[in-house]
Amino acid sequence: MRPVGERALLLEATGTEEVVGLAAAVRAAGLADVEDVVPGARTVLVVVRAPAALSAVRDALAELRPFPADQQHGDLVEVPVRYDGPDLDDVARLTGLTPDEVVAAHTGTPWDVAFGGFAPGFAYLSGGDPRLDVPRRDEPRPRVPAGSVGLAGDLSGVYPRESPGGWQLLGRTNLPLWDLRRDPPALLRPGTRVRFVAVDELPDVPSTGSGTGPLAEPVEAPSTGSGSGTGAGGGVRVVAPGPLTTLQDEGRPGLASVGVGPSGAADRSAHALANRLLANPRDAATLEVTLGGLRLRAEDRDLLLVATGADLDVLVDGRGQGTNAPFRLHAGEELALGAARSGLRAYVAVRGGWTAPDVLGSRSRDVLAGLGPAPLAADDLLGVGPAPHDVPAVDVAPVPAPPAGLVTLDLVRGPRDDWLADASTLTSTAWEVDPRSDRVGVRLRPAGGGPSPVTHAEPGRQLPSEGIVRGAVQVPPGGEPVVMLADHPVTGGYPVAGVLTEAAADRAAQLRPGQAVSLRWVPAAR
Repeated sequence: MRPVGERALLLEATGTEEVVGLAAAVRAAGLADVEDVVPGARTVLVVVRAPAALSAVRDALAELRPFPADQQHGDLVEVPVRYDGPDLDDVARLTGLTPDEVVAAHTGTPWDVAFGGFAPGFAYLSGGDPRLDVPRRDEPRPRVPAGSVGLAGDLSGVYPRESPGGWQLLGRTNLPLWDLRRDPPALLRPGTRVRFVAVDELPDVPSTGSGTGPLAEPVEAPSTGSGSGTGAGGGVRVVAPGPLTTLQDEGRPGLASVGVGPSGAADRSAHALANRLLANPRDAATLEVTLGGLRLRAEDRDLLLVATGADLDVLVDGRGQGTNAPFRLHAGEELALGAARSGLRAYVAVRGGWTAPDVLGSRSRDVLAGLGPAPLAADDLLGVGPAPHDVPAVDVAPVPAPPAGLVTLDLVRGPRDDWLADASTLTSTAWEVDPRSDRVGVRLRPAGGGPSPVTHAEPGRQLPSEGIVRGAVQVPPGGEPVVMLADHPVTGGYPVAGVLTEAAADRAAQLRPGQAVSLRWVPAAR
């Protein structure tokens, strides 16, 4: 077992079969403090609900043994495939088989769902014919059609939706792999056995409706616009959404095995503070406002709101209100947020919480998976829930604004720090935030330009995909770290050399493009 930050443990297995058995054993143990179980190619990541529970979970896991192979297999799912993929001839050349023999090998042996990741409903299938072990394409395709069936290494998989990808494509299917109206929505889950069936024409399948099928664009909840998202007592009109404003709550943990990440507010502390100041429940949704610019108008009721996070002006009909302090927005009045002076994300909460249809138990927008309510647009009508019984007890929270200059982020050693030639270069290098950063992750680059001094100990060595957590510091071969944020992918194939503390992960969510960053090792909690 290797620690992964303050809230996770990475269990290393001897191979895919042991991964499946080990993940099944962890789930069957029913440990109350376990939040998620994330199988990888050679590992199982176990995420706990709070740092204080890590030690007890570690002790309980030490007593577990993987389920034997004859207890691992679930239902058999047949997947019809028309084998007309653009890489079929290349796979034949790489394997020394004819195209017909490739098809026979792919269909002749059942595959097992080892783990999920990459996208909701995407399953990594193992245990197929060993002759089909082929490398990924040298150049990934920017767009792989939904339903494409492919190979990469000794794994096979089906793309649930259109996305970039570098797998060798053998053909395509139209089987509904992901449907939000199904429980669970993923057809292929760890332990499921899969048999591919060659067909000349794909069979007709029932439509799952716009946005909910496996071969559709990113899945979204119904829009909050045109009044459809209103809650009790009317709503709030979006006059201007700013550069990016999304609805966020505590996210949807526990679904990593079907490729769905936790998501939720990027700066959890600012989101939680906003709800506490209004006596809202912890799971009430807030608006995450990037860089400011949001304008809202109360339609027909008086409301109590608060803004936290980034340092910016909060104006009601031109009157300054300040941050971290509740204020009134009367019917007909307009709230306007100025441009953020420091920090990146502000959180606007309303007493009673913002209402919207939930997706898989959460109203959070996941920008990577395309799950949850769409980002706000002008003229959307936001619903407001009923006020809680508790009443606000604090007039203002003395919370400092996010710094505009150098930010130091604390991190503990990650499970793969030994993959670096010298892990100390992570903390001795002056970094700055790359403009390509988003809710998925903060990209760092050497301040002032130039190549990164961080290098891998064995250049060219490949890490099999394994689970990752918020705050994980991945180091690609180029040496420029990526700090995972709320919408990080479920699994990744770059070594995690360090993991930010929970508090540092919140600070990372407030970093702006070009801002100076330093990393600092801290001892792991015991």
